[in-house]
Amino acid sequence: MNPLEKTVESLIFRSRWLLAPFFIGLLVAIIALLVKFAKELIHLMAGLFTSSAEEAIVSILTLVDTALIASLLLIITFSGYENFVSKLSVGEHEDRPAWMGKVGFSDLKLKLIGAIVAISAVELLKAFINVHQLTNEQLAWKVGIHLTFVVSGVLFAVTDWIAEKGKHKDESPH
Repeated sequence: MNPLEKTVESLIFRSRWLLAPFFIGLLVAIIALLVKFAKELIHLMAGLFTSSAEEAIVSILTLVDTALIASLLLIITFSGYENFVSKLSVGEHEDRPAWMGKVGFSDLKLKLIGAIVAISAVELLKAFINVHQLTNEQLAWKVGIHLTFVVSGVLFAVTDWIAEKGKHKDESPH
């Protein structure tokens, strides 16, 4: 291998560290979500005796939604960092998630679309609780967008299943 080729390949390999600030930014975004979560929780507790059941449910669903988004960001941060930058050196720490280090790009894609569908479902449920505040067109858009996410998730899963089946077919003896 000539020196120029070795230098270029080394530069390309080291460029993976350019992704690290993105993952740190996602951790900062989780902190922002934590602040929003705390604000909504305080709002829920302050209105505990004065808010309607529907308002309390919407507030609780907002908390669930925020927790789902934060979890999604953490999964993306852990998996993305480990897949594209460097392995996390936490050893066999007792709190290490079982999936950490085992989530490939395909798995990450499915977890991402699964979380998006769950978040969309929570938003749709909030819309149904406040259906009197929406026009039929707004409700139709929300249902349509949710169904688009569901269909996309199914298509991602089917595509990955076909690709995985194709790998096993290529590996089997003829």
